Amino acid sequence: MIIRSDLDLCREKLQSLVGKPVKLTSNGGRKRLIIHEGIVENCYPNVFTVRCRSNRDSGFDVVSYSYVDVLTRAVRVSIPAESVSEAAG
Repeated sequence: MIIRSDLDLCREKLQSLVGKPVKLTSNGGRKRLIIHEGIVENCYPNVFTVRCRSNRDSGFDVVSYSYVDVLTRAVRVSIPAESVSEAAG
């Protein structure tokens, strides 16, 4: 069961990542992973959005995930290694 305080904490952590690059990994079914890399754009009460470079054209796609997805580990959020080294340096 997901507790309201866990949901609020997850939302706060993702709000601290607004404008920063992240890597999102989710299950696509049948042993397939869906990976999106982009920048956290906005955090709303129930979902957050990430702007990703589109594979189809030179534009961008916006994907959204719920905080519940993150808490239940249906979506894994990680910070790319190059952005961690930039923050440390």
